[in-house]
Amino acid sequence: MRLREQLVAVAHSLYVRGYTFGTAGNISVREGERILISPTNSSFGSLKPGDLAEVSLTGEPLPGPSPSKEAHFHLAAYRARPEAGAVVHLHSCHATAVSCLADLDMDDALPVYTPYFAMRLPCLPVAEYYPPGDPALAPSVEAAAANSPALLLRNHGSIATGRTLQEASALAEEIEEQARLYFLLGARGRALTPEQVAELRRRFR
Repeated sequence: MRLREQLVAVAHSLYVRGYTFGTAGNISVREGERILISPTNSSFGSLKPGDLAEVSLTGEPLPGPSPSKEAHFHLAAYRARPEAGAVVHLHSCHATAVSCLADLDMDDALPVYTPYFAMRLPCLPVAEYYPPGDPALAPSVEAAAANSPALLLRNHGSIATGRTLQEASALAEEIEEQARLYFLLGARGRALTPEQVAELRRRFR
């Protein structure tokens, strides 16, 4: 399956399972010295291979549909994570709710409740708030992504990177489910201890 078809399939899967809605979010995949990215004001639910925009790794839009206004922070994530082959940005409900909390740890936004969250992420940093499409988001995302393959955008949503579209999508889902646990458990939650987390990361790094 070509990368265009893979991107569309992953986007549709996220949409039908409720991880995105309306025209919220964007998704990209790296192909050589360019990225393929969902176009501006597009829905994951109706995206087609021919709809995808193309942007060079230095930020120049290539001929075709207009890219998402947030392509700049996708490029920032690729710069920070040279191994990344895909970026998924969602406005999923629980992860976005975490990003809006008043007393948020900007270095690591969520407690670690499950082994798989600990194994997949060293931390969940939060990039400072800027309006959607603001170029200032890019350096903020780049700084946060240098510390982790995933992050939250303050009052906005999540960004997950991966070597493949499937890996980035799975990480975005893991963040949403961990955030859902956080709200379900509340004060009753028992997070893994720092020692347990360290042991998981030692075993599965």
